[in-house]
Amino acid sequence: MRTDHVLEPSATAQPAQFCLPDGIVYLDTAAHGPRLRSVQHAASAALDAASKPWQPSEADWEAAIERVRALAADCFDGDASAIALVPSAAYGMAVAANNVPLARGDGVLVLAGTFPSQWLAWQRRCAQVGARIVAVQAMPGESATDAVVRTLATDPSVRVLLLAHVDWRDGSVLDLDAIAARAHAAGAALVLDLSQSLGAYPAHVARWRPAFAVTVGYKWLLGPAGLAYVWAAAPWREHGEPIEHHWLARDPEQVWLGDVRRVPAFRAGARRFDAGGVADPMRLAMAEAALAQIGAWRIEAIAPALHSRTAALADGLRALGLSSWLAPAATAHILGVRPPRERLQAVAGALARAGIVATVRQGYVRLAPHLHVGAGAMASVAAVMAAAARDA
Repeated sequence: MRTDHVLEPSATAQPAQFCLPDGIVYLDTAAHGPRLRSVQHAASAALDAASKPWQPSEADWEAAIERVRALAADCFDGDASAIALVPSAAYGMAVAANNVPLARGDGVLVLAGTFPSQWLAWQRRCAQVGARIVAVQAMPGESATDAVVRTLATDPSVRVLLLAHVDWRDGSVLDLDAIAARAHAAGAALVLDLSQSLGAYPAHVARWRPAFAVTVGYKWLLGPAGLAYVWAAAPWREHGEPIEHHWLARDPEQVWLGDVRRVPAFRAGARRFDAGGVADPMRLAMAEAALAQIGAWRIEAIAPALHSRTAALADGLRALGLSSWLAPAATAHILGVRPPRERLQAVAGALARAGIVATVRQGYVRLAPHLHVGAGAMASVAAVMAAAARDA
């Protein structure tokens, strides 16, 4: 498979590698990653191949599954046995909620404003066992990280921390090193949603030691919808209970014996959590192409490259007198800009008219570029926002 290796993606934009029309400045990777040309080509080839459903062989299909698993693992810690293929982050969260111990009176810590797919399965699990959701709100002048640490110190009932590495609204980043140390000292489990970080920000699972970490594949991993990834800690790879039971997750020799009195063993590692039906050849081909390009660019190089773009936008807004619009929390690849409430729709409308694609999320204009746009283009985005402010 061909990928375009870019040793220093921070130096220049890479528009030729993306399928984006002229006249559009796409800054909505946090909603859906821009389509890579290599991914588009892989999808077309897979669609053509589907006209011959007797090809490829089952062995080729299973080999494609394992290639995607290995490439996804490289975005975590390189251990393919830790990775399960599932249809969504919500499915991954349901896997975690189905396995992490929770008892009556226990608390599941969730930051206020967290994306609903992160906590809905846990809400149901709490209702089933008599546990409770502990909604944490940062106090004025307090970071989200400090709010989590404060709650851990004051509420001994917290047994699970359900956290997104990067906030889906404004791009603020949790200090998971600090949080993980305190969580493990308190005997609490970490369950992480990396949907707004993985692919654009390193995942230090060896340091954080989560029980589970989940991510979609269609945002910063630039792959297709309908294919997401679960990283499971070692104990759950050996003893975890999947949500569904199907032949592909079982030992192939045992499952096809046809003996319904015998329970076939699971395949090795987190494969027991694989969801049935997600290993569609087209999704696999698209995911393989996307993950191969992420690997060629290297997340360690992508992260500063994307940060240079959001930093350039923030600098542009400051230079135009709009510092007060910037979220105070540290950001990396997503910049949340908060105009006065009465100007929010005017700013969003001005961006749209200028061909700048962004999203409004809970009072923030969320700007999330990828490598297709250079840092220099951010000055024009800042100028459009400043013009909308002047027209107030």
